Amino acid sequence: MPTVIVTDEIEIIGPGRGRGRGGDGKPPGGDGGGGANDGGGGGSAVPQRTYITGMTVALGGILMFFMALVSAYIVRKGTSNDWRPLEVPRILWVNTAVLILSSFTLSFSRKRFLQGDKSAFRHWWLVTCALGFLFLVGQVVAWRQLANAGVFLATNPSSSFFYVFTAAHGLHLLGGVLALFWVAVLPMRRLTQSTATTVAAMYWHFMDGLWVFIFLLLLLGR
Repeated sequence: MPTVIVTDEIEIIGPGRGRGRGGDGKPPGGDGGGGANDGGGGGSAVPQRTYITGMTVALGGILMFFMALVSAYIVRKGTSNDWRPLEVPRILWVNTAVLILSSFTLSFSRKRFLQGDKSAFRHWWLVTCALGFLFLVGQVVAWRQLANAGVFLATNPSSSFFYVFTAAHGLHLLGGVLALFWVAVLPMRRLTQSTATTVAAMYWHFMDGLWVFIFLLLLLGR
């Protein structure tokens, strides 16, 4: 009867080597991070859709808050005898144009980012930050104009809603300005720059559209 001799292969594993790994001990063709980090210095492997979903939920909450204010505005205006129409400061037209322009510069910046032109991306991204800050300064100027005309928070229900709407939106937009500046200047640690720019752009465009709606409400619904 023939004898079968089985010879085991002996693999010699040297320092820094392992089965299926390169000379640096890492899996071939990857850095162990799932390819999710495009320049973030230790970013997480959380998928981009997770952040997008989170931002969508947050924007939904913000929208509900402002819609509650809109409902209160309409009810108060329709049921009160002391409502006096508020003359909207003309500078709000300029502020609105500035904010709309910022959405265009942000979109242009994102396009440069996707094309790999990091220098142009950062330039136009910071231009968007500056336009956002300019819008906030313009809102403060509008408040000062109203105050100089003797119109304050408690002057009339219409002026109360004007201050509440513009202040609430201004605070949310200030958060957006800070987020844009953070994306442009500070290194990414917990998420990739691609994800950060996508999520920040979602927030900024939402705030832009929300302001246009509020402005038309204050202008046409007074």
